[in-house]
Amino acid sequence: MSNTNPDYYKTGGIEPIDFIKAQRLDFDLGNVVKYVCRAGRKTVDPKGDLEKAMYYLQHELKSISDKEQQIEEKGWV
Repeated sequence: MSNTNPDYYKTGGIEPIDFIKAQRLDFDLGNVVKYVCRAGRKTVDPKGDLEKAMYYLQHELKSISDKEQQIEEKGWV
């Protein structure tokens, strides 16, 4: 196991980073994928990684809402 390519990212035949790049996911959504994929593999308790995934998903949802609000405020709808 290396620091840049740990075993817990190799489950399932495709590494999260390769999936993230193939899907062209942004930072927030890439982190959601990363933390969901490693939940329960890096440590026995998956809760920490799932909470991190939720944080990034909530951040992405807020960004979308903020952009929608800006569009409405400028009358671009």
